[in-house]
Amino acid sequence: MTKMITDDLIEKFKDFLINEEKASATLEKYMRDIKAFFCWTSGLPIDKKQVLRYKEYLINKFAPASVNSVLSSLNSFFEFNNWYEMKVRTLKIQKQIFAQKDKELSKAEYERLLDAAKAKSNERLYLLMQTICSSGIRVSELQFITVEAIKIGKATINCKGKMRIVILPGELCRMLTRYAKIQNITNGSVFVTKTGKPLDRSTIWKMMKALCKSAKVSEYKVFPHNLRHLFARTFYSLQKDIVRLADILGHSSVNTTRIYTMETGEIHRRQIQKLGLLRL
Repeated sequence: MTKMITDDLIEKFKDFLINEEKASATLEKYMRDIKAFFCWTSGLPIDKKQVLRYKEYLINKFAPASVNSVLSSLNSFFEFNNWYEMKVRTLKIQKQIFAQKDKELSKAEYERLLDAAKAKSNERLYLLMQTICSSGIRVSELQFITVEAIKIGKATINCKGKMRIVILPGELCRMLTRYAKIQNITNGSVFVTKTGKPLDRSTIWKMMKALCKSAKVSEYKVFPHNLRHLFARTFYSLQKDIVRLADILGHSSVNTTRIYTMETGEIHRRQIQKLGLLRL
């Protein structure tokens, strides 16, 4: 049975997601995935076979996790329209037990990024990276780093209907207070555009990528979320308290937090070599 995707159906699905109080980043992703599929079909009627062909197209072009992410968006759209027969299975992915060294940002590389931002006189980015890396917040939560928050040393994060308190280091608050005063930011978000709007994810991503060459850091390691990962690994290496870390990161499941504390295979190799179970 064929179905027809229309601009009207896409807009109705968008309204549904808004009413479901989906985060703006999630909303953008769903819309991007559905519109990409719509363009791939050239606006013609679709059936299950065509959806399966698109799945194969994705498999040949993207990593398994990315494929599943797109399929999840499409399946949600199909469910919304009661097109249950159009839904396709996601890929089965073996659980990853080691972090990928080529994508893991080290503390030394982080410091080189800070030096590069400072050399470019980009104090906003210099402080923004430190804010994420010293508090562990998500890039989407930067809007809650406000003048009011730095005055009391803690930010109230309200994301996806969940609220939590994030403690801000004293020295960070002092640096942000000085910055806000110089920029004449008297209230609201500290990290804003020239028009006063909070910086969005794509803008921050582009600013960080611009540092790669001068900082001599692989561009595959440089993106906002990797700063959050560095915070998590550093905290866990010192405290060894994954439950507390889950609370700080705002995770509802410790299993999610384990992804952040994954060690590289090389670290694991060094650890087992110290067991002394080999006769040399």
